[in-house]
Amino acid sequence: MAADSREKTAPHPRREPRYDGPLTPQRLEEIFQDCVDFTRRPVALEGESACTLTLCYLGGMVRMERVSDYVLRPLAQDQGLRQCRTAAEAMKRMESGALYNLGVARRTQLDRGVFDLVEGWCLLFFPGESEALSFFVGTEEKRSISAPANETVLKGARDSFVESVRTNTSIVRRHLKAPELRIREERVGRQSATLVDVLYLEGLTNPQLAEELLEQLRDIDIDGVFATGNIEEYIVPAARTPFPLVQYTERSDRFCAGLTQGRVGLLIDGIPLGYLTPAVLGNFLQTPQDKSSGWLLATTLTLLRYLCMLLTLFLPALYVAIVTFHQEMIPTRLALSIIAAKENVPFRSGFEVIVLLLAFEILQEAGLRLPQSIGQTVSIIGGLVVGSAAVEAKIVSPAVLIVVAIAGIAGYTMPSQELSGALRLWRFLLALLAGAAGLFGAVMGGAALIVHLAGLESFGVPYLTPFAVSAGKEAREHVFLRRPLPQVKDRPPALHPLNRRKQR
Repeated sequence: MAADSREKTAPHPRREPRYDGPLTPQRLEEIFQDCVDFTRRPVALEGESACTLTLCYLGGMVRMERVSDYVLRPLAQDQGLRQCRTAAEAMKRMESGALYNLGVARRTQLDRGVFDLVEGWCLLFFPGESEALSFFVGTEEKRSISAPANETVLKGARDSFVESVRTNTSIVRRHLKAPELRIREERVGRQSATLVDVLYLEGLTNPQLAEELLEQLRDIDIDGVFATGNIEEYIVPAARTPFPLVQYTERSDRFCAGLTQGRVGLLIDGIPLGYLTPAVLGNFLQTPQDKSSGWLLATTLTLLRYLCMLLTLFLPALYVAIVTFHQEMIPTRLALSIIAAKENVPFRSGFEVIVLLLAFEILQEAGLRLPQSIGQTVSIIGGLVVGSAAVEAKIVSPAVLIVVAIAGIAGYTMPSQELSGALRLWRFLLALLAGAAGLFGAVMGGAALIVHLAGLESFGVPYLTPFAVSAGKEAREHVFLRRPLPQVKDRPPALHPLNRRKQR
């Protein structure tokens, strides 16, 4: 049955162009039939070449004031247009600047004209011609630029990305005024036709990175791009890992800093995020505040994040392994305290840890999905009331509750939510291995994690860079120690930038 159903599935052929035939108002009416927002308006052109033009646009996609002031008013008042003897001469004069619109283009293909209407352009047709003049009169309505909602800004720019890709590129231009900034564009999605911009600095960024990303975007053949996964899961080279291979950010300053390092940026129309590639493990453990704080404080906080990463991964597994298989490793007083707390608890330590980890994930998911005010209430009630009641009822021991709470809170220190999610998945696996084989299982799970990370690459850059790459003195990057900024002379060598030096 499965084979038969696969054979009956229709293919997904790529049609280019989508619409064939001449570019005429009649063909546009056929394409946009049953569309209440499609408007076809006659426009009288007076003078020696008196004729009736046809204006087509989609209501709601254009700003009516622009249509009236930049297209219709010049048609009625321009004396040069009245003196044109033929419609072709009038069309050439409009294309060369008789109308007041900034963006004008001659369209001869029906497919291009259809997409112009959808993007907020209006088409002006001349009688007897199978071509049109296209004027941009879009509304450009967008959410106002505000501070990032999910990335705390202590000392830094507060202009976060919005849903308009052209607004986002303008924000980048304001931070990076270098003429070498290149912005190349691709359309992804047959139905959505989403604009995706690739940004990099020419003469600095390795051009192979930009070309590889552009090729992967051209190979994407899907219906629409409405979520981040519609792009992320197609451009990352490995899809069998929970660890993020593409870094995203709301902050424009962080995005521009990544471009100056030699990385390639990605902006998607409709998604208020900027993506940076390649991305390695160290990128997800750094924050923009590391460059705004003193190097001693930044180094201490970085070391704290790495310590919290180890805690959230291995603390539940080590507790299960030691309490279940290796009690001789526990100090006597602590062992007596744990035994007294577990005296009336009917479950094994491994089962307690797994159940509490599951409860922790359920509470976190409930807090995220509910409205903000209710979500905070649910988290407090679940964490305090239910946890305390479970301990008093002798269902779980206090030590297990403390271990799981420390591991959960340590995971919240991760700057990247995607990295935090990957660590939570591996935390479950390590706890299960420790419950089955003790410290041997936990060690083997940690070794498997290292092997897994060592096998990942992000656009040709090893995921454990610079830990897994021996570059001698060149590998002096911000990993654990954030050196004083005047001493950081070079860009990361793993990116192979064309210009290694970043300051004198």
